[in-house]
Amino acid sequence: MSPSAEQAPAADVGLVDVNEEVLEQLLTVAIQDADADEVTPPLGSAVGWNSERISWFREYHHDASSGLDGPAQQKSWAISYRGQLAGSIRLRRTGPGVLETGIWLARSLRGRGIGAEALRLVKAQAVLSGATALEADTTAGNAGALALLRSAGSEFVSGADSGDAAVPVRARIPLR
Repeated sequence: MSPSAEQAPAADVGLVDVNEEVLEQLLTVAIQDADADEVTPPLGSAVGWNSERISWFREYHHDASSGLDGPAQQKSWAISYRGQLAGSIRLRRTGPGVLETGIWLARSLRGRGIGAEALRLVKAQAVLSGATALEADTTAGNAGALALLRSAGSEFVSGADSGDAAVPVRARIPLR
């Protein structure tokens, strides 16, 4: 049985540690194929990708390179899909036994199950770290993120049923 267009084969998706070379490749993917608002906080006076956002992106991944037990208490990975970089996923300590995750994918690679497989891989990393729950934030209007979180077994803590697309949504994924 071949995988559907909505489910990437597990062997096609991987997590890659972000070193200097990977960081620059990931930044190129982000600039060319993702909206800056999906990848970084709003920074600077110019809309979209600007020097402040690019600096933040580099600094964020540098800080996250020390891992969950490092000073930033976070870890980020590039997501690879069939040998090319597809986006990024992260874990960050937020409390005893709780990690937060976040993900972004290149627009051209969405809808293929890459996010679901990357989330499965990062959930395994979270379990290895001793976490008992994984949390994620999105908005009620982000249908793709909500579907991904539902498929991962999320319990929506707040906002998921809102008719207002801008309402924040908090999801919790039990790991044990």
